[in-house]
Amino acid sequence: MTASQPTEPLLAVKGLKKYFPVTAGLFRKHVGDIKAVNGVDFSIFPGEVHGLVGETGSGKSTTGRAAIRLIEPTAGDVRFMGQNLLTLTPEQLLNVRKHVQVVFQDPFASLNPRKMILDTIGEALVYHGIAKTRLEQIERVEVILNRVGLPGEAMFRFPHQFSGGQQQRICIGRAIALEPKLIILDEALSALDVSVQAQILNLLGELKDSLHLSYLFISHDLSIVRYLCDRVTVLYLGKVMESGPTEEIYRNPKHPYTQALLSAAPKRHPDEKRERMLLKGEIPSARNPPSGCPFRTRCPFAQPICSEPPPRKTAGEGHEYDCIL
Repeated sequence: MTASQPTEPLLAVKGLKKYFPVTAGLFRKHVGDIKAVNGVDFSIFPGEVHGLVGETGSGKSTTGRAAIRLIEPTAGDVRFMGQNLLTLTPEQLLNVRKHVQVVFQDPFASLNPRKMILDTIGEALVYHGIAKTRLEQIERVEVILNRVGLPGEAMFRFPHQFSGGQQQRICIGRAIALEPKLIILDEALSALDVSVQAQILNLLGELKDSLHLSYLFISHDLSIVRYLCDRVTVLYLGKVMESGPTEEIYRNPKHPYTQALLSAAPKRHPDEKRERMLLKGEIPSARNPPSGCPFRTRCPFAQPICSEPPPRKTAGEGHEYDCIL
């Protein structure tokens, strides 16, 4: 976070919850809920890259999708550019959509195999009235493809004619076509080779600077998060364990879960000394999460008091964590 950072967040999420009902029996009686997201808070400021990290099943992707109503949240308060997204009608929400775009994990699955790239990228341009004619649509799509590192003639080809990295470039091109304010990158690099990941990372950095974008970067790759993100929020079983500036989190992790994640990450240098933190047991079910701190059943430092909701502590400017330690 820089000194010149605006005080008003672009996206402010408070108390976000998403429960998936569990039914049983012939009449599909409601017998419980999967608490995928259970009271998540975070903010993204203009020009900022905010990372969501955690193990598989921690609620990262669900948080990102519920925050922009790709799936309807159960409860919470979500404000984008000052508007409460949860109170908008479907018609009002359509006007917000062009300012928020998503790049998904599997590029091929998110592209229509029956459509040329021209229509994949250019369809939204026509729908929102940005391109008035077919010629204008073609001209704009060519500019977008060049911006993401692909030749203009690629618009007349189909998704299966591209590699995975090229397909992801197309998905990024589709995301930036409407000149959004915020892009959610949902594990957007995890399906790519390491060398291709580096190229896409550089592309994302260039687009962020040239188009003044903000990113919500959802990932389990801690090295990429450290490279790209300004701030990080650590999730476990749908709850925030720790949040703060990226370098502060990596240099001085306070929550045992954050410490465990970082201890399991690959070393940055062969000579680096690091001890692996061993955790107890398996990840609990999100249907019946532990009381108090959800990490207490696996935490090597757990105490009886951890069965009560932990206090929120501050370890520095903007660095917060929920733990008794």
